[in-house]
Amino acid sequence: MTVTYSEVIVEADGGSRGNPGPAGYGAVVYDAEHVRVLAERREFIGVATNNVAEYRGLIAGLEAAAELGAESVTVRMDSKLVVEQMSGRWKVKHASMIPLADRARRLVAGFARVSFTWIPRERNAHADRLANEAMDDATLVDEVRSAASREQRAPATGPADPAVATDDERELPSWIDEVRDADAVSAKAAQPGPGWTGATGRPTRLLLLRHGQTELSLQRRYSGRGNPPLTALGREQAARAAKMLAAKGDIAAVVSSPLGRARETADAAATALGVPVTVFDGLIETDFGSWEGLTFLEAAQHDPELHARWIGDPAIAAPGGESFDQVRERVDAVRRDLVGLYPGANVVVVSHVTPIKTLLQLALGVGPSLLYRLHLDLASLSMAEFYPDGGASVRLVNDTSYL
Repeated sequence: MTVTYSEVIVEADGGSRGNPGPAGYGAVVYDAEHVRVLAERREFIGVATNNVAEYRGLIAGLEAAAELGAESVTVRMDSKLVVEQMSGRWKVKHASMIPLADRARRLVAGFARVSFTWIPRERNAHADRLANEAMDDATLVDEVRSAASREQRAPATGPADPAVATDDERELPSWIDEVRDADAVSAKAAQPGPGWTGATGRPTRLLLLRHGQTELSLQRRYSGRGNPPLTALGREQAARAAKMLAAKGDIAAVVSSPLGRARETADAAATALGVPVTVFDGLIETDFGSWEGLTFLEAAQHDPELHARWIGDPAIAAPGGESFDQVRERVDAVRRDLVGLYPGANVVVVSHVTPIKTLLQLALGVGPSLLYRLHLDLASLSMAEFYPDGGASVRLVNDTSYL
């Protein structure tokens, strides 16, 4: 027999060793008398900020309360920011917090009553201990960093194709010289960021490469979790992008979506650069569910009301698929991991149109309208920089001059 509790207390906490750095959360659910522990949650979430970890702790606690069948929840946290934002007294302004706050609010809506109370840190000791235990799991990050460092220092198994690396650079896009100059300027960690941002330190520069052409992209059909291969033109686009990246040089890593069209494009770049490909599952394209393989018009005719809502609301999921808010959450987790794993380095990120738009959205700190208004060509290159102090900038969008 399943035991339910109509009233519970949720205490949650999160932390980051470096802010951003290896992060984790903890959550504990008590009975209404604050005597009996009903559930515990803890998780290491990779590289993140304190605030992101705090929100993840809140979400985990609310999910646990829902699983217990609670109707009334008292949330107690030592994060003034989360308590005030969830109480509606402070606005959620930071782009990375918006989907987390929305997710928490959707959970709150499932209860009859939820209240939020700030408590001092010493009264949140149980959740704090769970969060610290989760962060202790961060040794995995250090191991990956060490492995990545060894790969960067080790000689390549074979030289890159000389024709790729030494072609006349007058055929290459003009921004290459600009980026090389910027690399020289930013070699010292104390250099400020570009423009008026005031960001300091050398950024992790993500070179965002969309995969080459497939039959579905040629026909302008929703292509999410399906796995169509590159066309002959798509393979040529991948080769030309690889040639351009090899001429730029100074690239520490190539990371990719797990889908075949991205892997083919990434493999071409990695071969030219003499570095391995690392797959990040979070870079996979949006799951379009039952709209997979349909054109825009076909999907609109199949589910007219839902499709119209989906176009304007990132919280709406395709039938059997995922929402753009969900995509944003997993892509932001990859971004944090890349900044933590490759500090101050140039990283080629081979992915799909929605994850790349999402990374640009995160760098610009803008709302979801960018997803619907920005066009990205097949095999195009964009560039976003993320600084260790949390600043970000966009240096390039939708370059196809090398194709």
